[in-house]
Amino acid sequence: MSSKSKSISLTPEGAVCISYSDLSSSPLELEASIEKAFGSDSRSLGIIVVTGLPPVYAELRQRLLKLAYKFSKLDETVRERYTDASSRYSFGWSHGKELMNRKPDFLKGSFYANPVLDSPSVSEAYKATYPEYYGTNIWPDPNEPGVEGFEQAFKDLGQFVFKIGLELAAACQPFGNIQLSDSNISLPVLINTSQTTKARLLHYFPPSDDATLLHTEDEPVDSWCGFHLDHSLLTGLCSAMFLQEKDPGTEPDVVSPPSSSSGLYIRTRGGDLTKVTIPVDCLAFQTGEALEIATGGKLRATPHCVRVGTSPSSSKTSRETFALFMQPNIDQELSPNITFGQFSQRVFDEHYNA
Repeated sequence: MSSKSKSISLTPEGAVCISYSDLSSSPLELEASIEKAFGSDSRSLGIIVVTGLPPVYAELRQRLLKLAYKFSKLDETVRERYTDASSRYSFGWSHGKELMNRKPDFLKGSFYANPVLDSPSVSEAYKATYPEYYGTNIWPDPNEPGVEGFEQAFKDLGQFVFKIGLELAAACQPFGNIQLSDSNISLPVLINTSQTTKARLLHYFPPSDDATLLHTEDEPVDSWCGFHLDHSLLTGLCSAMFLQEKDPGTEPDVVSPPSSSSGLYIRTRGGDLTKVTIPVDCLAFQTGEALEIATGGKLRATPHCVRVGTSPSSSKTSRETFALFMQPNIDQELSPNITFGQFSQRVFDEHYNA
């Protein structure tokens, strides 16, 4: 480990914090923080919180997350115009198509797009074989009432997170030199030259009043989103926004989470369950399975889920958030035995009932 490594800072919950200024100016001095966050220590959570972001981030986050809510309020027939079954619903709107805990997931709706480029420049054969990644973005009509400016808001926030993710990838580079099939290819280059970047704008629908175990202490910890691993290299995460609508058709209010137990949960490397809160003015980054393979297990993927939280107000509160999945092109070898495309196809088959 570098003798110049900066000291490690933690949130009260134990998540590693790094400042944006340190990330930008001296990423290779963050080796100790990267290992603490993403490595194999039994207390490692697999998440890093980036603090001190440029002020524009707050505006970008708020604008897009409120549009996620407004899109979910469009008539179902309107939302369905922006779906793409041929990509296994990996572009545009998706609701109830993905399997979570082996059941169709109706608790959240997603809008998928590549915020870095609208249409990939790959062969038709690649497009046919990997439609989940090499499709063309689908955007709401610019004049769709209620969601005007959706495309630009999505791209603005996505590209902001992408830029910071590239800087974090540079900090992870010391752990990726050995396992990658070509040690001359850096993690930032794998991400920056990739045409598979995908962002997911998420709307968690308020659970129904009669949802099983909603208001009991026996509510499953993964009641809003089941435990899973991302299959990216890195996943950028915005702090979730909770919204309530007082009267139909009115602007929703930003509210507190339904309860103190609502939110993101992570299993540490040692198996302990920890609730992790991302401060509103910060970004977080998690590790995915592709990074675990590419680093030979030095950096490990993050098991996580989302809980509703036991509260009478749960049935009135939605959760909005944004995730950016940064990953290599499908023909990139993660190890001598598997490409990213081969690996990700297995994941899609599992979640879309191939």
